[in-house]
Amino acid sequence: MKKELNRNYSELTEFILLGFRTSPDVQIFLFLFFLLIYMVIVVGNISMIIVIKIDSRLHTPMYFFLRNLSYLDLCYSTVIAPKTLATFLSTDKKISYNGCATQFFFFALCVGTEGFLLAVMAYDRFSAICSPFLYTVHMSQQACIRLVFGSYICGGINSMVQTGFTFSLRFCGENRLDHFFCDVPALIKISCADTSVNEIVLYILSALIIITTTTVIVVSYAYILSTVLKIPSTHGRGKTFSTCSSHITVVSLFYGTVFFMYAQPGAISSPQKSKIIAVFYTFIIPMLNPLIYSLRNREVKHAVKRILLRKLSFH
Repeated sequence: MKKELNRNYSELTEFILLGFRTSPDVQIFLFLFFLLIYMVIVVGNISMIIVIKIDSRLHTPMYFFLRNLSYLDLCYSTVIAPKTLATFLSTDKKISYNGCATQFFFFALCVGTEGFLLAVMAYDRFSAICSPFLYTVHMSQQACIRLVFGSYICGGINSMVQTGFTFSLRFCGENRLDHFFCDVPALIKISCADTSVNEIVLYILSALIIITTTTVIVVSYAYILSTVLKIPSTHGRGKTFSTCSSHITVVSLFYGTVFFMYAQPGAISSPQKSKIIAVFYTFIIPMLNPLIYSLRNREVKHAVKRILLRKLSFH
């Protein structure tokens, strides 16, 4: 029996992404819907990157981190979207074993890195509001680069561990993934090996990332709130705290979906719930992030106006 399992495991070279099992007409509608969202993601995040790079007034630590957030949103949605869109229109829903592992590795890298980057952005707001006179020292260019690099290192470690554990599992002939991309819960479900260790690793890593990053975020905002409440004028308090509102919104959306997806056991036993939540953080959040930071941020809106006026005056 063991020889047969090993033989089947070695012969498995591809997976079938079942995706959203609906009628052909609904598949076309879903293709157009997700294509529209992906186009908004690409345009929104590239626009944010360009605006921050062009406008010298946005060359600050806060916008340096925001530019990296846009890179990550663009990257991890691009890792998922093209294959997802292709499966809506094609009867061939296959993805190679190596392609599946590669897709998951880069997805886990980007999502893990984004979690740490959001914590770094909270620390940046803490330094700016609670220690304004030392802000340029704490958040120098070298410090910002190190913080972003450290986020990528932490995300990379998480990705390597998750990918290594997941793709060391045996898949004995069953290669149909009840998902629209290669993700841990769906892969664990079709494995014929004992997956208890993998599930424990998934929960521990997810909990570790969520606990460490949210601790930084909560502590940072606790100090920020304490500092803001000491400001005598209501206008001053509102103006100071408004610089954090976009970040708080993004953090709530991101950590809420990640928690429900990976940090609770029910995610693995509920593929339909997994797919709905996965749509939210692979498509909806990357679409909303640049909108949240542009519509709720005066500096970004003013930067866009300056760029447009410059181009109009040039013509």
